[in-house]
Amino acid sequence: MTLQVLPANQPETFYRGAGRIAGFRNVPAMPDRPEDWVGSVTTRFGLGPSGLSTLSDGRLLADAIAADPHWWLGPQRTDPGVLVKLLDAGQRLPLHVHPDRRFATTHLASPYGKTEAWVIVSARPDAYVHLGFARDVSADELAGWVTGQQTGQMLAATNRIPVSAGDAILCPAGLPHAIGDGILLVEVQEPTDFSVLLEYEEFGLADGHLGLGYDLALRCVDRSRWTPQRLDQLRGGRQLLPEAADEFFTAHRLSGGDRLRQGFSVLVAVAGEGSIAGEWDDLPLRRGDTLLVPYAAGPLRLDGTVGVIRLAPPER
Repeated sequence: MTLQVLPANQPETFYRGAGRIAGFRNVPAMPDRPEDWVGSVTTRFGLGPSGLSTLSDGRLLADAIAADPHWWLGPQRTDPGVLVKLLDAGQRLPLHVHPDRRFATTHLASPYGKTEAWVIVSARPDAYVHLGFARDVSADELAGWVTGQQTGQMLAATNRIPVSAGDAILCPAGLPHAIGDGILLVEVQEPTDFSVLLEYEEFGLADGHLGLGYDLALRCVDRSRWTPQRLDQLRGGRQLLPEAADEFFTAHRLSGGDRLRQGFSVLVAVAGEGSIAGEWDDLPLRRGDTLLVPYAAGPLRLDGTVGVIRLAPPER
């Protein structure tokens, strides 16, 4: 057996869930822990080891990969390069921004920033996300909003985008965004926990500048106007995500009868039930299951009515 069936891994965070992860995964409800970090070798910012995934044999996944990277990741790779989460927005999240790789390398000693993408699993009627500013915003105006915690003015300057189950949206690093309440989604992202919070007081936080101070932290914000045409480019066509995501991660929607090429990945079953099998494995798979697929598993095949999202590092 090579496939790793993953239990829920729900670190504490500052916002509320609404029990959607429990309903989706058939696990005990933890409304104060609205994220499930799937196959994670990433820690919460400043709060490690919180966030790390533990395997069924008690080892941390990070330690297992470090001990045998070829078995897990394949040739010429030493870290997974991605982080996958389930996220249950029981309330609107704060407007925030993630730094890109250049900013993270210079100021946060990391080769990774935090470009991310969302695949909506379920959403209440009229669900939405805030994504990008709808007009150009000056540096002084943004700094004034953040210093005065002028939430209404900040949100009014953003694009409010309706979302529903099945939607997939890329959120590039630097783009201001906030996920609205009533949404369960699968998130794939670069493997960091870097967030610059433009809102923080209403969420009971003292600040959100990653220890950099806001004068520096706000330099990572994309303050340009995002028109409807630019926003359309963040959605995929034939593919689940646009080509702009390929530099950071891959995401594919698969179903019974599809074959999975060899390679490290995380699978999230989002519909139906069936099985997944290969040379070493034959496992049942149903909605709510999460699997870690090591390189050593080889090619695999899905059968049945199961629908799966496959999330993986960039293809080389």
